[in-house]
Amino acid sequence: MTDERKARPDRLGLGRVFDEVPELYDRVRPGYPDELFADLTAVTGMDARSSVLEVGCGTGQATRSLVALGCSVTAVEPGTGMAALARERIAALGGAGVGVGIGIETSTFEEWDDRGRRFDVLVAASSWHWVDPAIGWPRAHDVLHPGGWAALLGHVVVRRPGEPEVYAETSHLHERFAPGNPDWGHPPLEDEVRATDDGWGLVEDPGRLFGPTIVRWYPTVQWFDGNGFADLLRSTSLYRRLDPEIREPLLDAIAEHIRTRMDDRAARRYLTVLRVGRRAERGEGTANQGRRPAVPSVRGMAQREQ
Repeated sequence: MTDERKARPDRLGLGRVFDEVPELYDRVRPGYPDELFADLTAVTGMDARSSVLEVGCGTGQATRSLVALGCSVTAVEPGTGMAALARERIAALGGAGVGVGIGIETSTFEEWDDRGRRFDVLVAASSWHWVDPAIGWPRAHDVLHPGGWAALLGHVVVRRPGEPEVYAETSHLHERFAPGNPDWGHPPLEDEVRATDDGWGLVEDPGRLFGPTIVRWYPTVQWFDGNGFADLLRSTSLYRRLDPEIREPLLDAIAEHIRTRMDDRAARRYLTVLRVGRRAERGEGTANQGRRPAVPSVRGMAQREQ
């Protein structure tokens, strides 16, 4: 068995930890700014006639914005709890036209039965890194109409010089409760991340299946009290994969530190990113498609919210 095939079950397992806490995930995770969807519409030409495939819709945070555009949306989500909550959230939107042309199907993208359907735009919001790239990129190409677009949305945790940052403030607690964890690390500086404008970012490159990537950045910040910040961490894969007997005392200690040492106010600063590329005909592509962008050398969640 190759190393890639050995890694596959772990990719699936980590991707499904969110299904343990769908309501928490939906409540604390950052959404996506309206400006991003305006840019996505402008770049791809999406309108009410467009068909959109969303890969890994989670609880439907991005799905709701796609629905608001009036597009026909087919969303694929492997987590049964996440998919069920997404259906509830979409149904709760109400209003004329909501629910028309909207379908949420429970499956991994790799195993999903497309039944011969083809789409104008594929969207993956904070989910593409859970897809096996050896299967995902060719499938993305194949399920799109000629001239279709792939769009990856995501959040990168960042910091600004001189600003209090929770990882730095609580590193001693992380080492006390889970010493030596190689994933602990501090977020990169915002300016360093903005410099990574080439390619598809922190996911495996598609090769020559898609044309040059268009990149847009959107600064986002969330503010939390101690309990709220602990809940945010509780929704992420890095902390969910900890043994509960380690995770919960660690998060309680972080919450207490924020309450007593940070005036019960902590920021989670992101650069939300949109990366869009047009489907190429087989054999086309550009000279820079095989080149990965330089990214800050940091570990774990400091790179990308998972």
